[in-house]
Amino acid sequence: MLRILVLGQKSMCTFAHKQRNGRKSLTTVQGLKKEFSYNKILKDLKKEFCCNGTVVQDPELGQVIQLQGDQRKNVSTFLTQAGIVKKEHIKIHGF
Repeated sequence: MLRILVLGQKSMCTFAHKQRNGRKSLTTVQGLKKEFSYNKILKDLKKEFCCNGTVVQDPELGQVIQLQGDQRKNVSTFLTQAGIVKKEHIKIHGF
């Protein structure tokens, strides 16, 4: 897993792509503020992108959203348009 980058008081929201096996892959979203409901965000992401996902509790990173498929660009545009994360606080790994 990737760690949350901290710049001053502001934390970065990171999106990572992880290859599972064959054509299967996962997109992880971490670093969202704790004041947001991860389950509600997950529900909207699943409905918007027609994919499955879950919220996982990681001992080092806290709550992490996992989505099926490569959804990095989709999730970043969705979260910026919804006003959850500012564009300058997003780090997309792999691009």
